[in-house]
Amino acid sequence: MIHLDAAATQPVRPEILAAVLPLFTEQFGNPASHHEAGEAAGRALDWARSVAAQALGVRPGRVIFTSGGTESNAMALHGLALARPRGRHVLVSAIEHPSVLRAAAQLGRWHGFEVQTIPVGLSGVVDPADVAARLRPDTTLVALMAVNNEVGTVQPVPDVARLAHAAGARVHVDAVQAGTWLGLEHLAAAADTLAVSGHKLGGMKGAGLLALGRGIELEPLLDGGGQEDGRRSGTVNVPGAVSTALALKAAAEDVAAYASGVAACGQEPGKRMAGVVLGGLAGALGGLGGPGVVQASLSGDAERRVPGIVSFVFDGVHAESVLIELGRRGVLASSGSACAAGSSEPSEVLTAMGWDAPAALGALRLSFSPSAPAADLEAAAGAVVESVLAVAGRGANAGR
Repeated sequence: MIHLDAAATQPVRPEILAAVLPLFTEQFGNPASHHEAGEAAGRALDWARSVAAQALGVRPGRVIFTSGGTESNAMALHGLALARPRGRHVLVSAIEHPSVLRAAAQLGRWHGFEVQTIPVGLSGVVDPADVAARLRPDTTLVALMAVNNEVGTVQPVPDVARLAHAAGARVHVDAVQAGTWLGLEHLAAAADTLAVSGHKLGGMKGAGLLALGRGIELEPLLDGGGQEDGRRSGTVNVPGAVSTALALKAAAEDVAAYASGVAACGQEPGKRMAGVVLGGLAGALGGLGGPGVVQASLSGDAERRVPGIVSFVFDGVHAESVLIELGRRGVLASSGSACAAGSSEPSEVLTAMGWDAPAALGALRLSFSPSAPAADLEAAAGAVVESVLAVAGRGANAGR
């Protein structure tokens, strides 16, 4: 099997698995307990906080361990908005992850905030000028993801952060998809809060963190025993914290190694894959702009994107049928966000970008890590062409 759904999850790195196993057995204590077992767990937690902080370029006391990206995003939006309500106006991009969009909607329903969306076009990239036009004296928070989880576009976080800060607003960045391909230090430096999920980077599921900028404090989303300096109560998941810290460190090393590799060998793998798929279909269907059964397009900006998320819209076939064909050829992919799996509705990200609903139902996402073998990517690209043609052929025959 060729796993091309890394944006949904990645396997735990073997070295991380080996490191955390003792934390389930020999060093199983509660880090808040004042005895030998608890203190050993506490030392492991302190070490994890230091490693994560170093990877992000922040102080250890600025790292809050959480259950993952969804909790980190909710904690940031609620915590920032309620701790410092300079106004009741919140800005979020139209293509944020559902955990951000739903948390913002809760601020509106529960606390009377006005939530306004920042539009995007077919490129899937927010224009800082659109943010500037919507900033108001009562804007308290701007939320902008670093990398879109469905189409892979890279957002201008530093530019938007400068505008928001100049206007007196705080900035939250969902960096869940960014760590695989981008260095996170510049994002953490620009943001007031930054969300990370461990399992996207080769750590454990159900573990992540929220990094706070200097001087930033939150209204706690979870209150109780006062863990994490009172910011996030509940017994801390020490194995999860250690796995997240190690995954951040390993991902940073992968980013540096990948950059050196691309500099040496040339074109990025995502661009090569897109070229194979679109070129193969263009030849088989008589031209992408012609009267073929399927119209195939790369979704999102062709240049401003991470190399490891390649997303297509196949207008004329249903993505679920293409996924079945891919599975028969040994390729695992997705039709969009894994968080919306099972939904029969078109992608909210693609419709926000301007794709109509029928076209959006033909969305296919191929995502991979820097360590993905080139031969697997080449084989998968060929399998996509075969699968789309197989589905399109059935549709064409059915219409005769």
